[in-house]
Amino acid sequence: MSITVDLSGQVALVTGGTKGIGAGIADRLAQAGATVVVCGRTEPARSPHEFRACDVREPEQVDTMVDAIVAGHGRLDIAVNNAGGAPSADAATASPRFSEAIVRLNLLAPLHVAQASNRVMQAQDTGGSIVNIGSVSGLRPSPGSAAYGAAKAGLLSLTQTLAVEWAPKVRVNAVSAGLVATEDSLDHYGGVDGLARVAATVPAARFGTPADVADAVLFFASPLSSYATGANLVLHGGGEWPAFLRAAQG
Repeated sequence: MSITVDLSGQVALVTGGTKGIGAGIADRLAQAGATVVVCGRTEPARSPHEFRACDVREPEQVDTMVDAIVAGHGRLDIAVNNAGGAPSADAATASPRFSEAIVRLNLLAPLHVAQASNRVMQAQDTGGSIVNIGSVSGLRPSPGSAAYGAAKAGLLSLTQTLAVEWAPKVRVNAVSAGLVATEDSLDHYGGVDGLARVAATVPAARFGTPADVADAVLFFASPLSSYATGANLVLHGGGEWPAFLRAAQG
């Protein structure tokens, strides 16, 4: 039996949807028939999707963008909070300004987008679906990215709370991604050999791909997950081998 997800007639917003995981999500939603709008601070040289310039850390810009989407397409059915990230920083020396910027991007910006999207979705007969892209950094210690991990942990709490407040019209779910290979992975993990060494720590024996995350988002965006709200799908290939077992085995 084959299962086909048909999002024809629906309009989706993917923040940070011009590259990496966001681009994979945008492509998958479009393949399912949705009209996809992506946003970012800088317009890409090429994109198969409609682009809206927006700094999602700024509530006024978010409101303007969502209003423009509704003016152009008449509705908004799916909102994916994908924009985020953080450079490595030692928690002992990270500046207050740095930490505040990380929390704004990874926690407050998704709240701004969710609020603006919810206002539209609540007025639609069919409601809508909001999907927050989290991280395993919000589920375990996150050395080198303390503010990022804390923000992603907060995003999961936010997901659960909004799911309760905005039900039944709007469903709010999260995908907590583990190691995902993107165009920046080679530099980040020290080349091909570094990627192989890191992949060997994952039970699935590989990095995730943007397509893996996109499939999870497609599930939450579709009627297949009509009873799921406030849920968190942990997508990490089985996680990490426990350090104590590695040590015991030598």
